[in-house]
Order: sequence, then C-alpha cells, then structure tokens
Amino acid sequence: MEKFTTHTGRVLPLCRSNVDTDQIIPAAYLKRISRTGFGDGLFAAWRAADPDFVLNRPAHSGATILVAGTDFGTGSSREHAVWALQDYGFRVVISPRFADIFRGNSLKSGLLTVIASQRVVDDLWARVEADPTVPVTVDLERRQLRYADVAVAFELDDYTHWRLMEGLDDVDLTLRHSASIADFETARPTWLPTTA
Repeated sequence: MEKFTTHTGRVLPLCRSNVDTDQIIPAAYLKRISRTGFGDGLFAAWRAADPDFVLNRPAHSGATILVAGTDFGTGSSREHAVWALQDYGFRVVISPRFADIFRGNSLKSGLLTVIASQRVVDDLWARVEADPTVPVTVDLERRQLRYADVAVAFELDDYTHWRLMEGLDDVDLTLRHSASIADFETARPTWLPTTA
C-alpha cells in the first residue's frame, strides 16, 4: 500500500446522500478477482443514465478528492467499492458520515475517509461549483483539511493514522513478521500441514 502523508488535488462534488455500495460499483462489475480494473464501473448506472452526472463533466476530470453527502458507503460490505474509487483515481473521500464497514475497508486499503461537518461539505461544494479547479489539501500528518483560507481539523485514531502514514495494509503488517513465521514453520512437526 502506498504511504499517505499529504495530498493536494481537485474535488469531485457528489451532492448526494445515502450513496450505497451498489451505486458506487454495481454488482455486475464484481466478477474480477483482482483489485484493479474497477474504475470503469464506478457509478456506472448514474454515468450511463445522466450525461450531466458530475463524473461525466469534463470540468471535474482528474479530480482526486470526492466530497459526498451524509451516509456514504452504506449497503453491502463489498471491498470493490473502495477499489473502484481508488482505480478511478480518488485518494480521499470527504463526507459528514460514512458507513462503518465501508470506512474500515477504505482505511485498510489506503483510501483516506475524512469525516467533516455538513457545513464544511456544503462550503466545498459551493466553492467547487464556482471554480472546479480549487485545490484542496488533505494533510494526514497534521490531520487537517485546507482550502482557500479555511483550515479544518479532522479526527482519525492513532493506529489507523500510523498505518496510513507507513503505507501498511494487513498483508504488509503480517509480512513484517516473515522471519518469525519462517522460524515457526521450520519448527513445526512434519506431519502437520505446511504453508508454501
């Protein structure tokens, strides 16, 4: 997983609440077993049905920060929703409230989810509507969101903060103990199953 310290990018204003994981990535796209290639399915139904859907607008091309309404990521616990957002190029999602499982999947995969007040979300939406090129900085080290003349602190527990700053997912954390695992495997009785 890539380390996350500070990211500056442009915003995609998704002015909707209660966005569930089936809207983020419809089930028809869940046939892959890899973590890549899901970007084309991101919000596929909305993109196909509405030519003016925000993801279809050239002004927001290349946005890396998604700002959404309340209750983003509800529904099924599919990790594919996180992978689709990342594959499309998003590094950060900002919302007043996330579904717990979606937020956990995001943070474990390196997609930073920032909880901000509805006032901050509304302000970002308004500023980006006026100027789609407004840069927003998400400073994980300081746990701060900055844009224009605004600086807003956000909360993130110390353990998750450390994992993101170090770029460690669950596999990386396990591999930090590869020597101990190898020692354990060589000392096991031969009649027990082994790992390859």
